[in-house]
Amino acid sequence: MKFSVFQLSRRGGRALNEDRMGYCYTRESALFVLADGMGGHPDGEIAAQIALQVVSVHFQKMAKPTLEDPRAFLEEALLQAHRQILRYASVKGMIDTPRTTLVAAVVQDGHAYWVHCGDSRLYWVRDGQMMERTRDHSYSEMRKVSGLVTQSNRNVLFTCLGSPSKPIYDVSEAKRLEQGDQILLCSDGLWSSVPNAELLHIMRGKPVAQLVPQLVDTALRRAGDGSDNVTVLALEWETPNVFEPSSISTQEIDDQGFESTIQMGPLEACEDELDDEAIERSIAEINEAIRRSAERQKTRL
Repeated sequence: MKFSVFQLSRRGGRALNEDRMGYCYTRESALFVLADGMGGHPDGEIAAQIALQVVSVHFQKMAKPTLEDPRAFLEEALLQAHRQILRYASVKGMIDTPRTTLVAAVVQDGHAYWVHCGDSRLYWVRDGQMMERTRDHSYSEMRKVSGLVTQSNRNVLFTCLGSPSKPIYDVSEAKRLEQGDQILLCSDGLWSSVPNAELLHIMRGKPVAQLVPQLVDTALRRAGDGSDNVTVLALEWETPNVFEPSSISTQEIDDQGFESTIQMGPLEACEDELDDEAIERSIAEINEAIRRSAERQKTRL
């Protein structure tokens, strides 16, 4: 398995960047995750971090080295993240719960699968053309799809992780990838400032290491001083006989190997699904994977 990947997050005009992103992979499967902690509720950045950690740990546990059922994995990982955010709020005795959006994709056996909740988006692009994008769980998107006129604020979401009610989410079918296909995950700080046509124009023909910074800079410049946080994670799918300097090849990883860029903090909220020993072991292994990945990047440079 081979792919190129690049990620970037900028704070914009906000006092705090509540976006989180990262990716991890085994020899045969890769996971890409992005979460946007919601303002107006406490600890949005913690909700986003918990979501990334829970999904990452679940991936490490289940991908040996492939996921038996990627769609089922994504659904269960999202629900686990939701439960752990609620548990965090309960342990802390919080009156209001932290909340976050989530979009996550798995690439395995030449296919992509994704899940999303909220308005963080995934774009699937081929030769500069939009193959598919996720539909926001917002009243604005509901109005576009249904054709109904509503009085609701266009930016209001009707679901997210961490809310008292069970989250509403969508899971894609398997999508066969072709060489050069691009998958982009982003927070609303990007798409609210960069229309689809311009986004596709910027992406066309560019490697991910070039298009991601250009998209982020364009969004920040367009939004000005009031810009939201802008976070983008993009990958380009490559066949095994194609090599680019930014490529990641997983063929050197053994069956139990695991690499990650997702930083791990305290996982006190994961006790329902993982015991303390398993949590500590997973954190240690993921941090070691991050260290190895960083060393390899330095070697390539």
